[in-house]
Parts: sequence; C-alpha cells; structure tokens
Amino acid sequence: MWNYEKRLQFPVNIKEPNAKLAQVIISQFGGPDGELAASMRYLSQRYSMPYKEVAGLLTDIGTEELAHLEMIGAIVHQLTRNLSMEEIEKSGFDKYYVDHTLGVWPQAAGGIPFNACEFQVKGDIITDLTEDMAAEQKARSTYDNILRLVKDPDVCDPIRFLREREIVHFQRFGEANREDCSKIPKARKAHKFSTFGRSLSIRTFAGHRHEPPYLLHTSK
Repeated sequence: MWNYEKRLQFPVNIKEPNAKLAQVIISQFGGPDGELAASMRYLSQRYSMPYKEVAGLLTDIGTEELAHLEMIGAIVHQLTRNLSMEEIEKSGFDKYYVDHTLGVWPQAAGGIPFNACEFQVKGDIITDLTEDMAAEQKARSTYDNILRLVKDPDVCDPIRFLREREIVHFQRFGEANREDCSKIPKARKAHKFSTFGRSLSIRTFAGHRHEPPYLLHTSK
C-alpha cells in the first residue's frame, strides 16, 4: 500500500512554455529508458527476489520512479499548457496535438508509444539486478542528452535532480548485486575476479536497516 503526498519530490515551476522541449523531455515519461518503464521494472521484479532486503530496495526505488514519472509529467504539462495554435504549429507539436491535444501521453521523443517490451523481468537475481544497473545508466545518459538541449533553468534544475537520482539508484543496485552474489557460491567466484567486483564499493545489507533511496543525500 502506498501513501501519496500531494507534492512533487522536487519542485517544478516553469514560467515559459516550450513545446519543442516538451517533445524531447516526454521521452523520459514513456520512452525506452523513461520513468514509467523503470517503475514497472522494479515493482515487478520484487516478487521473485528471494532476499527481503533487496525486494525492499526494489519497492523503494520503484516507488520513487513513480514520483519521477509525476515530475516528468508536470514538466511536459507546464511546457505545453496555454499554447496558441500558432505556437503549436510553429513548434512542430501539431502531430502530437491531433492525437492527444495537450494531454500527457507516454511515448518516446521519436513518437513511439510506450511498450512493456522495453523492460524485462527474468526472475533471476543477477540478471535482473544487472539490467537494473544498466537501466539507470541509460536513463542517466538520456538526462545528459536532455541537459545539452535545455537552457531554461526552470527546466534544468528538476532534470539535474532526476539525473542525480539515477546515479544513486545505480549505486544501490550495484551494492545489492554484489551482496546477493556473495550468497551464491558459483556467482561468488565469478564476481570476485570481475572488474565490477574489484571496483565497486559495497555497503553490506546484513544487520543494517535499509534506508529508502529518497532519504539519501545528493549534492548538485
């Protein structure tokens, strides 16, 4: 069960509409590496996760991704609200407008609709957590690309926040992956001699209460 707070995780207050930017940023709403896919991935993977600490991590991060989906939706909405027909046509937003008016609909920047095939649930500990780490890096790369295109600080600030959270999630999944592998004899040896195993700094779950990722501090 979830408790909903009627506020965004990070404030979104965009003063200047910009439909061109909205068409790019919407990819993180329903694109291949977006927040909708992330939340569905983690909240689905948790059921087959044998370790309660990691299942809790997946629940925490999956829940936070829903908050990020809400932020992206707010950004797209604020970038497109009150547009005139002239602005819609000039910005190339007319094709989207025909199908969705100014509603926020899950699609990639290229117009491809959201598809559940964009994420995976294998029921294998190492496979799922490795996918999760890759997913966070792909999302971080997408936010990097968005930041190269965005100049408005009202848009940049929440996008930077979301990018930072991808990095934190990557670290948490890496810790979980290493900890899980230490419990599986065959995986333990392979991990020990891998680049990942040598380089990753690990925080052990055993004996410690796992703090939800949204309580972790990040700096700009």
